[in-house]
Amino acid sequence: MTTTPTILVVGATGTTGGRTVARLASAGHHVRAASRRARPVAGAEPVAFDWYDPATHAAALDGADRVYLVPPVGDSDPAATMVPFLRLARSMGVRRAVLLSSSAVPEGGPAVGTVHQALPGLIDQWAVLRPSWFMQNFTGDHAHGRSIRDDGVIRTATGNGRVGFVDAEDIAAVAARALTDERAPDTDLVLTGPETLSHDDIAAAVTEFTGRPVAHHRLSYEQMRDRLTAELPVEFAALLAGLDRGIAGGTEDRVTDTVQRVTGRPPHTFRSVLEREMRRDG
Repeated sequence: MTTTPTILVVGATGTTGGRTVARLASAGHHVRAASRRARPVAGAEPVAFDWYDPATHAAALDGADRVYLVPPVGDSDPAATMVPFLRLARSMGVRRAVLLSSSAVPEGGPAVGTVHQALPGLIDQWAVLRPSWFMQNFTGDHAHGRSIRDDGVIRTATGNGRVGFVDAEDIAAVAARALTDERAPDTDLVLTGPETLSHDDIAAAVTEFTGRPVAHHRLSYEQMRDRLTAELPVEFAALLAGLDRGIAGGTEDRVTDTVQRVTGRPPHTFRSVLEREMRRDG
C-alpha cells in the first residue's frame, strides 16, 4: 500500500465529481480520479473504477484515506453495491467519506437514502451532501438541456412547484471542504441556491438569455414516468417521476444557508450560471 494520503473521487468525470477533482487538485491535494475508462483529469491520477466490477475497487482505494462517492446512476438499490465497497474502504484505511445524495431523499429513504443511513456506522468521519436539483440540468448533457437545445421545451410533472436549484460548482465547493477541513461535518448538508424557481421561471430565464423561445410542458405523473421508462429502468423512472410529483406538492420549495456557512460566500444564482455555462459552451 502506498504511504501518500490520497483523496479518491468516484465519478470523477461527472457533474460534481469533475468539479470536485479540479478544486482539490488546484489546492495541491493528491487526488485519484476514478471513472470507468480512467480518463485523464488535469492534476489528478486517473484510475479505472466500475461500481459493478469489484475487481476495480481495491486498486482505486489503495492509499486513499478520504473518498467522495457518487452513487451508480439509475440504480434503485445502490446500497447493495456501495455498502460492501465502504466496508472494504474502511478495512483499507479510509477514514472519511463524503456521499452525494439528494435533497429529496432523507436518511433511510429510497435508493441512496439507505446508504446514507448506513454510512455513520461504516466510516468514522463522514458527510452526506443533499443538493437540490442541479442548475446544470438545463445547460449540460441532461435530458432537460438536450430538450431545450433540440425542441425549446422543458418537460416535467412539477406543475407550479418551486425548487431551490443549486450550482454544481457550489456543490463541489462544499464537497472539497467536507473532504479536507480538519473536522468532518458528521451530518447531512442540504444544499440549495439562493432562491426557489418554478420550471416556468427557468424557461423564461433561458428564453431571455438565449433569445430562443423555451416553454415548460406540464406532464402528468404517469406521462412523465412512461417517458422516463424509455431511457431508464422502470423502478428508477417511477422514482424520478415521483420526485416531480413531490415538487408539485411543495417538497422542494425551500432555501438553506449551507453553501454560505461552509464556503463563506453566497451560492450562485441561476442567471449567473446561465451566463457562465452557456457563454463558455457557445
